[in-house]
Amino acid sequence: MAVLPIVTLGHPVLRSKARPVVKVTKRVQKLIRDMAETMYQAKGVGLAAPQVNVGERIIVVDVGQGLVALINPEIIKAEGAIRDVEGCLSIPGRSGYVTRAAKVIAKGLDAEGRPIKVEAQGYFARAIQHEIDHLDGILFIDRLEEEVERE
Repeated sequence: MAVLPIVTLGHPVLRSKARPVVKVTKRVQKLIRDMAETMYQAKGVGLAAPQVNVGERIIVVDVGQGLVALINPEIIKAEGAIRDVEGCLSIPGRSGYVTRAAKVIAKGLDAEGRPIKVEAQGYFARAIQHEIDHLDGILFIDRLEEEVERE
């Protein structure tokens, strides 16, 4: 596994719509492992492929319940709303309040290419929504309601 460089605000890949993964290959599986390693090293809870300069629809999330990798993720159900503070590995030093769905169901493919459905609520749901936004070129600062000063 390798720790990949994380691109930051201003890099054009962060504002581009990522393309779907057509086939889950060994390269895609290695990318998922490397993304997970990168996320853990950076002490993050989620990472999208565009954040490591790969314009493909892949995310990894781990909010303490184990690693979830989703290829071509799509939110198929969202309910409720919750406002909380978010930050982003690609936008160091900034954080603020964002309102997101309190519960989501997302579908996609797992690292083996099998269909998977993930039900998430709270922090896990927030992380999934944040990472899927990255795949569409949307950053949390686009949804920012109120910035929070960091110490």
